[in-house]
Amino acid sequence: MKILLFALFNILTVYHLLAQTILPTPMEIIKRDSFFRFTDSISVSWNNKGENEARYFEEKFPTEKIVYTKNDSQANLFFNTIENKTLGDEGYRLEVLSHQIIISANNEAGFFYGLQSLFFLMPNVVLDPGISLFNVRIFCQEITDKPKYPWRSFMLDSGRQYQSPAFIKKYLDRMAMLKMNTFHWHLTEKLGWRLEIKRYPKLTSIGSNVAIGPEQQGFYTQKQIRDIIAYAKKLHIQVVPEIDVPGHANAALTAYPELTCFNKMPEKGDEYHSTLFCGGNEKTYEFLENILDEVCELFPSEYIHLGGDEAPKANWDKCPLCQKKIKKENLKDSHELQLYFSKRLANYLRLKGKKAIFWGDVVYSDGITLPDNVVIYWWNWNGHEDKALKNALARGHQVICGTNFGTYLNYPIEPWGHYGKNRTFDLRQTYDENPSDLKNPNPLVLGMGTSLWTDWNVREHMIDQRVFPRIFSLAEQMWHVGEKIPYNEFYMRVKLKRSFMKLMGIKYGPAIFPEIPENYSWE
Repeated sequence: MKILLFALFNILTVYHLLAQTILPTPMEIIKRDSFFRFTDSISVSWNNKGENEARYFEEKFPTEKIVYTKNDSQANLFFNTIENKTLGDEGYRLEVLSHQIIISANNEAGFFYGLQSLFFLMPNVVLDPGISLFNVRIFCQEITDKPKYPWRSFMLDSGRQYQSPAFIKKYLDRMAMLKMNTFHWHLTEKLGWRLEIKRYPKLTSIGSNVAIGPEQQGFYTQKQIRDIIAYAKKLHIQVVPEIDVPGHANAALTAYPELTCFNKMPEKGDEYHSTLFCGGNEKTYEFLENILDEVCELFPSEYIHLGGDEAPKANWDKCPLCQKKIKKENLKDSHELQLYFSKRLANYLRLKGKKAIFWGDVVYSDGITLPDNVVIYWWNWNGHEDKALKNALARGHQVICGTNFGTYLNYPIEPWGHYGKNRTFDLRQTYDENPSDLKNPNPLVLGMGTSLWTDWNVREHMIDQRVFPRIFSLAEQMWHVGEKIPYNEFYMRVKLKRSFMKLMGIKYGPAIFPEIPENYSWE
């Protein structure tokens, strides 16, 4: 009997330790004997920076009795400002001692990520609002951690499908949990223009309502945008807007058809065609620069994404204004006209102290040299493998890796809608076969991103099961420094987070092919 009880105790202890696993995996963990136990009153202090993160702890546990003081190095939870170049801007050291918990960092971002790791160490049930921390135990350990990349992004497509501000904030919280620091917000598309531009009100009065499907109408006021940016800032997340041009612009061109090549309103729908912003019309550049004035004033981010992908140029090839511009600027063809278009907008952003991000399409071929404030987002592995990555690096551009195989979470685990077998992948493939997960990244690689496109009417209630749990593997690849954990061990850790996700209200989808229930609905 004693042997059985001892074995059961060991099993429960191992399970408890595994359930307290931090994701993404820290750089170094040193386990200690004993544990820290919360009492009915929690003292929290900081010695320089860290007050905002201390208050964030209170937001997570609003029912606890928390006493705040400054410079109390013996507090139950102490935020210790240090100077450690090795940890960088976002690294931290988390020490769980028998008598207190210490988070040491150079600045607020490090404290915040240390807190996120601390939350993962708590029993899942504690994260249920209203459950007390009293008597909760955390195993003693010392964790030293910092990110692999300075850019760790999640892209949400609000152009095809509109999501509420409350939903956006919910996903910002989930990004923070996974230590992602950049919200790439796709705000303009063929099916909708979502950003209020005061100078051009028809962009929202008409452009936000061009589609007729559920959750396809609506826009964000500038007041709502500022509120979301402020919310993200508390979570140490920068918001990078994407204004996709010259293609993917049907919604804007439906509102202002005089900016097309032939003053013709675009066809409806989400199919690709050659109705673009006219690259030869000076009014196009005036229009887009006026928009960028408001975008730059609204978004404090150093980066503005300007799209640049999937722009068929049949109309440009026939347009008198485009052909005249090609001749005037000594360009070879319509492809070089798009590079001229991109260069001109990038240079305009440079005047405002901003960097321009473009999809990798703009570096597939030789032509006009793009300015050095251009960052390339490598996405189309299925169409061009690593061509954009290689070309961008050869030309000295920083690169964000986020290929459509491995990081596009709208691609389901099994065929759905218009996604065939060639556009499916599961957690194992994302973890082991993701082309974006570079083993020895070039110093010009700024980081890595993942995307949730909303093609084919992926509505709010359908997003969780596509994002989770596969996003855990992507967050791991963005953050973890050190030897890669074997897949089977990583998968076990992810499985143990199911109850954690459930308490957060996340509808957890299947992770791997064998897990998909018969007749499972992706709707």
